[in-house]
Amino acid sequence: MKLGFIVNPIAGMGGKVGLKGTDNVLKEAEERGAEPVAPERAQEFLTRLKRNTTDESIEILTCPGIMGKIEAEAAGFPVQVLPMKIGEQTSAEDTKTAARLLASVHADLIVFVGGDGTAKDIFDAMQSVEAVPVLGVPSGVKMFSGIFAISPADAVEVVLAFVHNQAEISEFEVMDADEKAIRSDAFAVKLLGFLRGPLVPARIQGSKHVSPETVDEKDSQNAIARFIVEEMHREDMYILGPGTTVKAVADVLGVQKTVLGVDIYRKGKTVLDVDEKTILGEVEDWRNTWIVLSPIGHQGILLGRGNQQISPQIIKHVGKERIIVAATKSKLQSIEGNILRVDTGDNATDKMLKGYIRVVTDYREWRLVQVL
Repeated sequence: MKLGFIVNPIAGMGGKVGLKGTDNVLKEAEERGAEPVAPERAQEFLTRLKRNTTDESIEILTCPGIMGKIEAEAAGFPVQVLPMKIGEQTSAEDTKTAARLLASVHADLIVFVGGDGTAKDIFDAMQSVEAVPVLGVPSGVKMFSGIFAISPADAVEVVLAFVHNQAEISEFEVMDADEKAIRSDAFAVKLLGFLRGPLVPARIQGSKHVSPETVDEKDSQNAIARFIVEEMHREDMYILGPGTTVKAVADVLGVQKTVLGVDIYRKGKTVLDVDEKTILGEVEDWRNTWIVLSPIGHQGILLGRGNQQISPQIIKHVGKERIIVAATKSKLQSIEGNILRVDTGDNATDKMLKGYIRVVTDYREWRLVQVL
């Protein structure tokens, strides 16, 4: 099988530093101390794939240097490098060129490592060529599109199913997020169109669903928030994740909170839109620190999408027992299998979080939900 492989080396760099994306702000991300994320995710995917295949079964067709060649050779795959040149800093045009070249040489499947911006670039490129099935390995800050596997390990399982003709081809939504608006705390996402890709249930994340703006949903969020606030410890610090459900907690507390950012609450005050460095600097005692989260609608992802400021280091310090999860009953019902998922980028942290976790679903009501 000819596997096309594209790495967007800057994807995800804006996450931990609180930029909610990397489009057009790479320099600022670097100034804030951001480090590359995609190369490590690419390496994890390829290394796992190599362990499950033989040299004869898959040939990698990829881009020069940091856009794929380095990782593919390190994993030990036979590599054919596409006839294209890239600069020291890659661009969206490089991704589009690679996708078109892979289509022209009849790659059987294109796997890309990146986020929604990378998916958009490949979608744009596919409009002028014969469509090739596509699969995303998540490495961005936001991944609202449905074309992504849940994690690099899940992406390997999808590819293996495709190789053995055990995956049907379906159409997946490609979403375009306005990062400038999101950085201003305004949710602005539109549907661009669809990409074809292999479907393996429980391995593909699907597209994000926004919580409905109904009276019943808001009443449920407020009931959850009242219960959480009643159980809060007055002197403790709370790291508040993004989303309208968690914002309801801030509303009950009578403090300001960003809808799309991560904030800190302590003793009646909030520090807004914090990054990983700020969180680490604000914590006085990890034993008195909590994290309040709500999973992404439909996807069911709890950590690793849009809240990378809450890094594996922070999660390990806090511990699973001091993570408060809130989700209305309708949100839980919208999640496939009623199962929550984590993809923090650190296998040890993901392993720590897996099992069962208590989810507050209404006032003084909660249920145990499995985390995979």
